[in-house]
Amino acid sequence: MRLSGAWRSGWRGFSPLLVVLAGSALSACVGGGGPTDRGPAPAGTGYDWLLTGGKVVDGTGNGWFFGDVAVAGDRIVAVAPAGLLAPEAAREVLDVSGLVVAPGFLDMNGQSDYSLLSDGRGLSKLYQGVTTEIMGENSTPAPRNELVTGPLDPSDSLAVRRSRDWLRFGGWLEEMEAGGVSLNVASFLGAATVRRYAMGMADREPTAAELDTMRVVVRQSMEDGALGVASGLIYPPGAFADTDELVVLARAAGEMGGIYISHIRSESRGLLGALDEAIEIGSRSGAPVELYHLKAAGVENWPLAEASWARIDSARAAGVDVSATMYPYTAASTSLTACLPPWMQADGRLFENLRDEAVRSRVRREVEAGSADWENWCQLATPGGSMIVGVGDPELRPYQGRMLAEVAEERGTSWIDTAMDLILENDGGLGMVYFAMSEDNVRAQLAMPWMKFGSDSGARDPAAATSMTHPRTYGTYPRILGMYVRDQNALPVEDAVRKMTSAVADRVGLRDRGQVRQSFFADLVVFDESAIRENATFTDPHQLSSGVVHLFVNGEPVLRDGEFTGASPGRFLRGPGASGSR
Repeated sequence: MRLSGAWRSGWRGFSPLLVVLAGSALSACVGGGGPTDRGPAPAGTGYDWLLTGGKVVDGTGNGWFFGDVAVAGDRIVAVAPAGLLAPEAAREVLDVSGLVVAPGFLDMNGQSDYSLLSDGRGLSKLYQGVTTEIMGENSTPAPRNELVTGPLDPSDSLAVRRSRDWLRFGGWLEEMEAGGVSLNVASFLGAATVRRYAMGMADREPTAAELDTMRVVVRQSMEDGALGVASGLIYPPGAFADTDELVVLARAAGEMGGIYISHIRSESRGLLGALDEAIEIGSRSGAPVELYHLKAAGVENWPLAEASWARIDSARAAGVDVSATMYPYTAASTSLTACLPPWMQADGRLFENLRDEAVRSRVRREVEAGSADWENWCQLATPGGSMIVGVGDPELRPYQGRMLAEVAEERGTSWIDTAMDLILENDGGLGMVYFAMSEDNVRAQLAMPWMKFGSDSGARDPAAATSMTHPRTYGTYPRILGMYVRDQNALPVEDAVRKMTSAVADRVGLRDRGQVRQSFFADLVVFDESAIRENATFTDPHQLSSGVVHLFVNGEPVLRDGEFTGASPGRFLRGPGASGSR
């Protein structure tokens, strides 16, 4: 038994006695979800935590109310108007008067695939109020085979263990959970990983046998807990996949309750065509479609933003389940290799190609011609708006924070030759920030009813940082709540929180998460509306955000009075295709 939407939205019309009696009855009636769920405590057994007097923004989009929230074990066991839950029934009481109590935020576009394995604290996410990290854009560390990982070095014990334990999709996330994480983790299956598993880095259509392998990998990964399939169609080998192939993957995921989510083929001049392809994939496969970090990049393409919103509205009106995520910045961030044509990486020949003068000449010709077959982020942002932020080679670190055009001038080479040289010298793609979007478009897009939020970043520890990063790594959610909600009134707090919580949980099938609601898991953020803000900047990004006072994950505090507690209560959250998902 659960409160209906009508009851929840109208409970202030009932007497306090009826509310308390109803809450007690519900506590006795509501059961746990899966076999590992502890479920709510029976009525009368007391609470572990009681949060009193807060401004409850419950994650549904309904108007806020002053309320009390009780937690027992890993569940919310009671939500009532302020003052109606007895403090003496709680082991510990937190007076949160003057603060907002909301569901913990679910980052729809997390990138912590490896970082949480080495540092499970996830500090940059915790201080934003994130309690669940959803990963998997384009590629995932698992499942593995030799085509995904390359030949195994038997002297590398870590690689040997992972080659054994990560043959399944879930092996990677089970290891992350077992190692201790402070926030929950979940993931899509990377479509590029599926393709590499079947056919490596080949730039061609799959054979029938390879396509069958892909189907099997998707189904097995869904059974293992994947939330769906995630493609990245500007990055090799994902860029080599055609629409028919993607329909097959989306259908396999959709048949098991998953979604198809995509970094679409173009976010610039080809935006509308790329949207049409995503919509077609949803229509043909029957799978819900989600768009990663929707944007119109490049000044000349900014007018396409409104047309893209209309395209999504039209598709939804026609019955195609399509929606999107975004981050609240006018700059994108990806590798410097995003300025090279995708064919450069076919068959793993990137570095060989970069050393071949004939190949480099072809790249120069394609860049100068402005080829319509691929998206060049250095041109979208211009070399003067393309900032170097992440390098591995210590000798290249003086270039961090500088624009590509400036570095090219200093070196006395063209920007494209400089880019190719830097990739070679760094033994891989450098991290870049590309200033290419419109602030007016960002602000307007935040209010779209089908929008959700994601940081497009991995968890970081500012004390251990050796290279720069995009400020979204530390500031995505506080920036929305501080700058756009509080300071600019671009959207109400209830809608912003909904797009960070229940809209995400519902979209990916994570049940009993994303709402301040009885029987739901106690993933809760308590923040100060007047103080929440991002502190990270483009030139000084490694700064934790301010304003998150308390943060609970599965009923345990991971932040208390703004300080990290050291707790690691995070879990691997499995999608709807898994047995015993939670």
